[in-house]
Parts: sequence; structure tokens; C-alpha cells
Amino acid sequence: MRDTVIVVDFGGQYNQLIARRVRENCVYCEVVPYKKALERIKKEGVRGVIFTGGPGSVREAGAPSIETEIFALGIPVLGICYGAQLMAASLGGKVEAPSKKEFGKIEIEALPGTLVGGVTQKSFCWMSHGDQVSALPEGFKASAFSENCPYAAFEHPEKRLYAVQFHPEVEHTPFGSELLRAFLYEVCGCAGDWTAEDFAEEEIAKLKAELEGKKVLCALSGGVDSTVAAVMVHKAIGDNLSCVFVDHGLMRKNEGDEVMAAVKQFDLKVRRVNAGERFLKKLAGVTDPEQKRKIIGAEFIAVFEEEAAKLGEQDYLLQGTIYPDIIESGVGDAALIKSHHNVGGLPEKMKMKLVEPLRLLFKDEVRKVGRALGIPASVVERQPFPGPGLAVRCLGEITEEKLAILRESDAIVRSEFAAAGLDKTVWQYFALLPNLQSVGVMGDSRTYCHTVGIRAVTTNDAMTADFARMPYEVLARISNRIVNEVKGVNRVVYDITTKPPATIEWE
Repeated sequence: MRDTVIVVDFGGQYNQLIARRVRENCVYCEVVPYKKALERIKKEGVRGVIFTGGPGSVREAGAPSIETEIFALGIPVLGICYGAQLMAASLGGKVEAPSKKEFGKIEIEALPGTLVGGVTQKSFCWMSHGDQVSALPEGFKASAFSENCPYAAFEHPEKRLYAVQFHPEVEHTPFGSELLRAFLYEVCGCAGDWTAEDFAEEEIAKLKAELEGKKVLCALSGGVDSTVAAVMVHKAIGDNLSCVFVDHGLMRKNEGDEVMAAVKQFDLKVRRVNAGERFLKKLAGVTDPEQKRKIIGAEFIAVFEEEAAKLGEQDYLLQGTIYPDIIESGVGDAALIKSHHNVGGLPEKMKMKLVEPLRLLFKDEVRKVGRALGIPASVVERQPFPGPGLAVRCLGEITEEKLAILRESDAIVRSEFAAAGLDKTVWQYFALLPNLQSVGVMGDSRTYCHTVGIRAVTTNDAMTADFARMPYEVLARISNRIVNEVKGVNRVVYDITTKPPATIEWE
């Protein structure tokens, strides 16, 4: 039986990032809602448990909680932020709102002979809390403190209970990965032998059992996620999988033809549907980004159901949903950031059941699974492209004219990145049309034209991201080409905002 760690979800925005950090250490884990966690832990048996952060306060009635029985099972528990406060409050400690709250980079000092003290003595970490522990439960001892937080970390080694007020899962805590590794290996005794190959093998076996004799319709976009999902299911059920590629008119330049050319090598049955006019008609006059996403999601399903009728009865709809899609759509107690078409736009009475084999993976893990399945690098390394396509990069109403401007501008951005060798180092890069016009001068004449934005980011997980420090000469070439080659544009700007506070996409 493989080592498993359960991440108990209390609704924080970094919850999936905790899971990713655990898997980076080759330890399998899953995120489970707090209401179902104890039952799952007792039923299956796990190596360790991690409590996540959350937006609530343990001092409030009805705040997310968990049965205290979990602390008596003898299983190691690590509480993070809200999870640390919950551990303290559940076992007789005290949690209060301090006079000085801590948000951002805070310096802490660790005590020797403790879990935190084993990986750092004095360092900065990432704090984000309104409440904090003011009195420890009986038997616990402090393991780190900051200027305003006397219990930045605390522990009860005999009971294998540990807690940190800061967030070790984010990159802003430089020793965080080492701390999590120490918990997994030294406290939980994990072997660290889980790999992407293991996941692919196990998931394909599950799919064979679940989908035996069933017909599956795949929502194939040609991107990394849907392609890996399709290849996995095809290995499980062969030609019982039928793929439909909906060209919704919101693709990048020449992308529809490129997708069809790429998927031929996998022996997949693929049917192309050119539905651009249909989508544009539905989107006419719509400017609200959430409404646009939901319209596109609903129209996707409508198209698939129509195609399913042509192909005969279909039992399942296959989608390439991954973890960031789920957390950003506000599943469970997490706050809604933005809904994704493949998790937020499904009708209540959809005729097909959903199958989402990648819903527990991050983008980098999906790429690893793709490599394990033998999918070529040209597909596996393809930069992310949102399901709603250019609709989330064309702000305001979607029109064919605006899409044409955006396609040409984006093609220039991508070609210049490739020419400069940046396509291998920058995680995601694209053009966007912010629905903004401004005054300019071209040929000694006044112009009033569109502005094109450029977004380029670096990240390891897509949950947090930094803007790419682009060479000025590359930006200059892109700007010069766009204003000279794309009709209707007289200004180019570069987005220098991190995630958070912004998201990678503008809508």
C-alpha cells in the first residue's frame, strides 16, 4: 500500500498548493473537505494529515472544524495558519485577535530541537492571519516566534502534533519546502516513492473498471490537459472514446488546423465542429466576464450533447479539469475567484456523466503524466490556453474585428518570444485586448485606436506567478511590429502585476 497524506481543506486559497508541495516530495496526497476528512482517514489509513489555512475564524460560531478524535489517532498532524489555530483551540488553547496583525513577509526565530528549528534558525516567512494563538494547549511548546506572534510555531512531539502560523507552502517562505519535507519524512516516515508513472498506471486501471462497456465523449481542445486526459482514457477503453474538437471561433491564429494535425498521431477518433458563428451570436452584447464564461461553458455542453446524439448514445463526458480550475471556481468553502468553463458552466440536468481523470493534478504534474504516456514534447510543453479561448483576453463585447486584432497581435508576441528563445523559459505569454482606445499620431495624422496588452509570467504552479523580466529589446520589437502590422492598434503596454493580487488572465 502506498504512503498517503490527507490535506484537510478548510477553505483557504493555498490549499491545492500544499498538495503540490507534498507531491513534489514524491508522496501521494489528496485534498479532502473537512466534513469528510475523519471518515476518510479512519477508513483508509494514512501516513499523515495536514490542516490547511482558511478564511474563517475559529472564534466564530459555525466556523469550519473537525472532530477532536483525529488528534488521538496517533497519526502525525501538521496545522497551517487556520489549521494551527484550530488545533490549539480544539485541544484547550486560546485564540485571539491580536492588536497587531501580520500580513506578508515576517521574520521569525526558531527554537533549537524543534521541527522548525531543524530547518532554520532565523528567517523570513509568509504570514497572512487576523487571529493567532495566545495560549498553548497543555503539553505543547513553542517552536518559533516573531515580534508580534509568540507562537509562530508550536508542537507536541510525543503526540506527533505540529503547527505553524505561517505558510510553508508558498515560495515567500524560503525554508518552507524543507520544513514540509521534514514533516513528511522524519515525522510521518514516508518513503517518497510515488511518481507520475504510478499515477498514470493506477488511473488507467481505474478508468478500465469504471468505463468498461461505456461510451465516452471527449471535449478535446488540443491543449495539454484535454490531450493527456484523452490519451489516458483511450488506453483504457480504446475506440469507445470519441473526441469532439469544437472550434468556437475563439482560438489563436491557425490553431484549429494545428490541433487537428497534432492529434492524428494518437489514433484518436476526432470530429471537428466549426461553431464560431454560433458562439459569437450567443456572446453578442455581453461584457461581463463571468457571464461570458458561463455562456461559453453552457454552449460547449450544448454542442457536445448535439454531437453525442449524432454519434449515438454516450454515457460520459471527458474533460481535462485540473486542480487550479477547481480551486479558482470556489469549490467547497474556498472563495470564488473566477469560474472555469469546465467546472462552472455545466447544466444541472446534463445527460452525460462527467469523468475527469486529471482533477487532482497540477499543470506540471499533468505534463509529467503526459511524458510517462509517451506524448511528444510539442504537445506536452504547449503553453496553457484557457478553455474560453480569446474570450477571456478580449475584454468587453466580443466581435470578429476585435478577435482579428487580437489573433494577429498574439501571433506576433509568440513568434518574437520563440525567436528570442524565451518560449522555453517563460511559463505563459500572450497578447490581450483591454477594450481601451487612446489617441496617437501615425503619418502626421491623429489616430484613435486600440491598445494591445502583453502578459508574460513565470511560475512553478500557476497558483502564484510573477511577471517576466523581459529584455527591453524584445518588448521593443513586439511593440514596433504590432503597431505597424496590425491595423487598428496604436499603443502597446506590458502588464507588470504579480499573482496575487492579479490573476494570470485578465478575465
